[in-house]
Amino acid sequence: MIHSDAAVLGLLFVVLALIFHTASLKHPFWQKFYGIVPPLLLCYFVPGLLNTFGVISGEESKLYPVVSQYLLPACLVYFTLGMDFKAVMKLGPKALMVFLAGTLGVMVGGPVAVGLVKIINPEIVGGEGANAVWRGLATIAGSWIGGGANQTALKEVFQPSDRLFSQVIAVDVITAEIWMAVLIYGVGFSARIDRAFKADVSAIDELRHRLDSEQKASQRIFSLRDIVLIAAVGFGATGLSHLLADFIAPFIKTNYPSLEKLSLTSTFFWIVSIVTFIGILLSFTPLRKLEFAGASKIGSLFLYLLVATIGMKMDLFAVAENPGLFLVGIIWMAIHIIITLSVAKLVKAPFFFTAVGSQANIGGAASAPVVAAAFHASLAPVGVLLSILGYALGTYCGYLTGLMMQWVAS
Repeated sequence: MIHSDAAVLGLLFVVLALIFHTASLKHPFWQKFYGIVPPLLLCYFVPGLLNTFGVISGEESKLYPVVSQYLLPACLVYFTLGMDFKAVMKLGPKALMVFLAGTLGVMVGGPVAVGLVKIINPEIVGGEGANAVWRGLATIAGSWIGGGANQTALKEVFQPSDRLFSQVIAVDVITAEIWMAVLIYGVGFSARIDRAFKADVSAIDELRHRLDSEQKASQRIFSLRDIVLIAAVGFGATGLSHLLADFIAPFIKTNYPSLEKLSLTSTFFWIVSIVTFIGILLSFTPLRKLEFAGASKIGSLFLYLLVATIGMKMDLFAVAENPGLFLVGIIWMAIHIIITLSVAKLVKAPFFFTAVGSQANIGGAASAPVVAAAFHASLAPVGVLLSILGYALGTYCGYLTGLMMQWVAS
């Protein structure tokens, strides 16, 4: 019905605005509704419904290529720009160990889940070409280590079909949201869990006071100069990564064609790798202060627009075509949980670090602060810090996980 991309873009922003507005309302109906249906799921599925029933056409629209090529790399810069390695190190070794255990759980869990399901029913994790299931599952690895931006980056690297991607999005979001609900429920039992793990929680109170004071001292109202600088950093890094990738990828394809099986001939792989590295480097410079002027908030806006443009390419009827993929997701998540909890018990980490470290992997910047704030509002920045670290690792570790799943599946 709607063929103009300008009209489609406007419609997507209206959809996002309605979702975020209703999610912020205190009315009992909306609180119950969003307690069952997470906002992120709607950001995918409402545009998916519009596409499925012919209101818009994700296949005809040129929005997704523009958003993925230009806004996604800038988004990665904004999320990694705010990384404060000193603050991360101040969290202590236990927080980092549990977080990295969660990352390891995702990297190990993916290939193991594929291997186990392959034994049960090879067709669930089979497929050829763009419909090879491992390609879609690789995007979940990016999401569960970093976030939506890493997921989309790996989608462009491994090129799963839109139909397959529709299926794995449902596995990703639903499985992750169930685990998030379990973690939030577990906050009420955190004292018992800490006693069982023999954890020392004194460091958390100190951390809470320090982060609260730092946040109040650094936050500021952004100016026009800030916005221009944020745009220059994001799109300048994006432009440089495109320039370098356009040289590197053809060079490898011509001289080392055997590396194509590792996706090293993909221009987009080099774009996201370079732009993430630039963002990490810039986090050591004074430009990191742009985070306090709202750089990551602009990154979040780009990310949710990206999610909506992905959603408009989805065929929701495809979700029911391979329900066995949910078995892969359940086994995968179980392995992540087992490894994370085992390391937490081994190092006697507080449940706070366990919950936030796990969610910083699985949910990323969208939900890790929510879990952290469930313990105390001023602890939300801990979720942000670990999530940013996840964004830095997500594309690289997700890429390696995808290659391992490709090996297991074949």
